[in-house]
Amino acid sequence: MANSIAQDSSAVSRRDFLSATGLGIAASLAATVPAAAAAVEPRYVPPADGKLRIICFGAHPDDCEVAAGGAAAKWTAAGHHVKFVSCTNGDIGHWATAGGPLALRRAAEVKKCAQILGTTSEVLDIHDGELMVNMDNRRTICRLIREWKADVVISHRPNDYHPDHRYVGVLVMDAAYMVTVPFFCPDVPHLTKNPVFLFYYDGFLRPNPFTADIVVGIDDVAEKKFAAVEALGSQFYEGGCNGSAALVPDPKDVAAVTARKKAVRAEWAAEFATPATKYRAQLKERFGDAKGAQVKYAEAFEICEYGRQPAKEELPELFPFLKQRT
Repeated sequence: MANSIAQDSSAVSRRDFLSATGLGIAASLAATVPAAAAAVEPRYVPPADGKLRIICFGAHPDDCEVAAGGAAAKWTAAGHHVKFVSCTNGDIGHWATAGGPLALRRAAEVKKCAQILGTTSEVLDIHDGELMVNMDNRRTICRLIREWKADVVISHRPNDYHPDHRYVGVLVMDAAYMVTVPFFCPDVPHLTKNPVFLFYYDGFLRPNPFTADIVVGIDDVAEKKFAAVEALGSQFYEGGCNGSAALVPDPKDVAAVTARKKAVRAEWAAEFATPATKYRAQLKERFGDAKGAQVKYAEAFEICEYGRQPAKEELPELFPFLKQRT
């Protein structure tokens, strides 16, 4: 391939790099394992039980969990079906390791998060940092939404610091109408009812700031979300691609390990509290002054104007844990 990286001042082909770091595992298995054994299992599709179906798209194996883990835990606790899709495999998202070993580790991390939150998890086979807006990826997103028969679809907004985040937003917006078009991806039945498309909360202001159309208090499931953060050890405890060896204490130093875990929790507690503080007025309007003032942690979502536009009265049907003020 044309792409290459520089290592120790000498050019190394991408194929050589991925082979050295272990990303060639899948290709090696394909060459040695019988076709029947290597076949990809069909994706899980929830039963037709009348429950809501929510599918969330994140750029990396951690994005859905931190952006919508609370709402997901509330949905699944009520018997609804939530799927988290990581659109890249996260294979360069660490300071000390990359390629196949890291991709496998991060897939295992989000699988553990799925067990904690009650969700379904899938990681797409696309390299971290290389997600592009193209027809193949548009079809993939469209098929995933259709296969899940989604009522609600959630993604990043298309303005974000990370290109993978931006392009997830664009790809999902591009699917917002195409999921209803019969002869686009005709191998998967089209949806006769367009889902409601939402964006995760973010603090970016240009070209347009986030609008909090829905604010969800998550105090009752906060410990599940903190447990998911702890399960994503490569990204938070170890610092991901911007971490370093200095950040990670000796495992034998119990006090240092405890302090590091406490610091990570404190950092994310502040993140999870931001929407509650920022959108306190909406919480009070929804839950009443007393209850709204007590909400410590929250998640917020913006309605995308390209999908089905729900009436205000419909929101508690899509978010059954939103109780109207009485």
